[in-house]
Amino acid sequence: MNIGEISEKCGLPAKTIRYYEDIGLVTPNRSDNGYRHFNANDLHKLTFLCRARTLGFSIEDCRILMALYEDETRASSDVKSVAKQHLTRIDEKIAQLQSMRDTLSHLVSECAGDNRPDCPILNDLAAVKG
Repeated sequence: MNIGEISEKCGLPAKTIRYYEDIGLVTPNRSDNGYRHFNANDLHKLTFLCRARTLGFSIEDCRILMALYEDETRASSDVKSVAKQHLTRIDEKIAQLQSMRDTLSHLVSECAGDNRPDCPILNDLAAVKG
């Protein structure tokens, strides 16, 4: 398969596939004229990476998960550890986003939203915290 064909099959843009090649996550064969040639194993890896990235795993986590996937002697506890660490980061982000939402929701409710110039939203943004 060429890069266009594999891109269509795995759902990743060609630019992303080239990037994954540059950082060593996939290593397609090269023909004499320099064109990339992908095989079924490359498609499987790219599909794996696409799914992992969709779940928000970092590139480094993807590298670790791919290595674990390819290691038939792996312990599932190692995989679970990577996933649990990522889940903790997701929970932290959710908490941060909820806090941001609560603050902004409060500011929006405090703002009259009329023709007067005073605005609690702008006042809060300009306030020096300390």
